[in-house]
Amino acid sequence: MIFGRRLFAASVALLMVSPAAAVPQKKAADWTRTVVATPDGGFRMGNPKAKVRLIEYGSLTCPHCRHFAETGSAPLMAYVKSGKVSFEYRTYILNGIDIAATLVARCGGTQRFFPIVDRLYATQPDWVGRIVNLPSPEKQKITELADGPRMVRLAEAGGITQLAVGRGLPAAQANKCLADTAAMTRLEQIVEKGRSFGVEGTPTFFVNGIKVNAGDWPSLEPHIKRAGG
Repeated sequence: MIFGRRLFAASVALLMVSPAAAVPQKKAADWTRTVVATPDGGFRMGNPKAKVRLIEYGSLTCPHCRHFAETGSAPLMAYVKSGKVSFEYRTYILNGIDIAATLVARCGGTQRFFPIVDRLYATQPDWVGRIVNLPSPEKQKITELADGPRMVRLAEAGGITQLAVGRGLPAAQANKCLADTAAMTRLEQIVEKGRSFGVEGTPTFFVNGIKVNAGDWPSLEPHIKRAGG
């Protein structure tokens, strides 16, 4: 009987023990939300201490860059999100249309740069086509304009400004950036520095500072993995 009482008392004691408080699970950081402007003129997304540092020199009018954006963006973002890889995009100007598109994209700053670039790549044939197919007299008029007004007109003709407005960039701000001759000079400097690193075309990729022989995601991912991604 004594044994029974002891067992009962032990059972009551067990029931009275408070369960351990649930330890809240720390949510993993989404490094794709961390974007900064870099001293070399690019925009970097991801963990600043990532083991793998990927840099792309790309042109917004380049079809091969558009293909990379369409096919490589999703798997690349998975690496960036985890914190293993940081991704820096540096615009490499190829033509006048490129200048207008790039000025608008950079105008959005760290908050809007990548969303605007993504939208420009997704619609590249449309806005490039509108400008290329302008009537010759209209092209001549644009050519005769000063640098600032010319960029504003190109962006308007292609619908570039409206694309950026759709990503939250006010039209007045876009036009101000398009007329910024100092910003145009900065783009030339980024291109010159890229050439000093051996950039000859787009897209060109660097993994941890080393130029790699890759032009699309299937050829680029092995380099990322070998570097520790």
